[in-house]
Amino acid sequence: MEGYKMMIKNMKNEQITIKDIAKVLNISTSTVSRALRNHPDISDETKKAVAELAKEMQYHPNSIASSLRNKRTETIGIIVPEIIHTFFASVISGVEEVAYQEGYKVIICQSNESYKKEIINIQTLISARVDGILVSISNQTTQFDHLELALQRKIPLVFFDRVCESLDTSKVVVDDFEGAVQATKYLIETGCRRIAHIAGPQNLEICKQRKEGYLAALREYGLAMEDDLVVECNLDQHEAMNATEKLLRFPQKPDAIFAVTDPVAIGAHIVIRKHGLKIPEQISLMGFTNDAVSEIIEPSITTMAQPSTEMGRIATTQLIRQIKNKNTPHERLVLKTNLIARNSTLKK
Repeated sequence: MEGYKMMIKNMKNEQITIKDIAKVLNISTSTVSRALRNHPDISDETKKAVAELAKEMQYHPNSIASSLRNKRTETIGIIVPEIIHTFFASVISGVEEVAYQEGYKVIICQSNESYKKEIINIQTLISARVDGILVSISNQTTQFDHLELALQRKIPLVFFDRVCESLDTSKVVVDDFEGAVQATKYLIETGCRRIAHIAGPQNLEICKQRKEGYLAALREYGLAMEDDLVVECNLDQHEAMNATEKLLRFPQKPDAIFAVTDPVAIGAHIVIRKHGLKIPEQISLMGFTNDAVSEIIEPSITTMAQPSTEMGRIATTQLIRQIKNKNTPHERLVLKTNLIARNSTLKK
């Protein structure tokens, strides 16, 4: 007894293997392996002895060796544009919830809205031999060879929120068009008539659909669409502030701004207040996402909430299905948005 305890003490800084456990218990390595996998051919007494010693020796399975045997790493990767945003942080929470329940680890990468960084992210995940990848593309991404490479390697790929329509994969999105229609109609129904839209890059489908929804609502209510009232920005707060400055330089200022995302709306909020304009009395403001800051800023921002955590759960469930069964059909899953009325818009 003292002998093996001394052995454990001497090995404390070394990587414990099943051979070490087998040596102490004087059994074969195959018996230890099967005991750790709860094999029915191994007695309960042996399983208990192996489990207790493995715990005492602080044994951890060699995940690399296991992945080589099973051709799986039980790991999935996720690429997001920016973790700092509440939306993507919430998506990641949903991803991890489902992944850990199913026995998968998660590697998180962020592109920082960079196409080049996104390529590096994909290469990193492929090198890590992940079993599948979840992706929301950067606002610079217009070419998809790096994503096609993953598919060529037979790595299941599921897009969420910002998707690549040209690749045949599963996608989880919200109804951006209908959400934008609802947002714009709400502004119209509160009395706004000169509604501006701070749009995002039109290579992103979410931005394109939100712009189209805005225009559709104007047409439905017979309001003229003025080209000058649509300004594009790169989805960051600084560019949103520049876009708002441009809109507020017009002799006839807009009486409402519909921003493509909440971070963009927050940038607009800062500039509107800097100009001494009252929100919503002089200009209403509508966002899209339901970022945490939108609720605490004053006045709080009316927004279209996206079910971000649920999006993460659904995308991960779909990815794991495809990992387990390569013949799982690809699906396009569309979630609904929900209008949250706050103080930045007039009351109906």
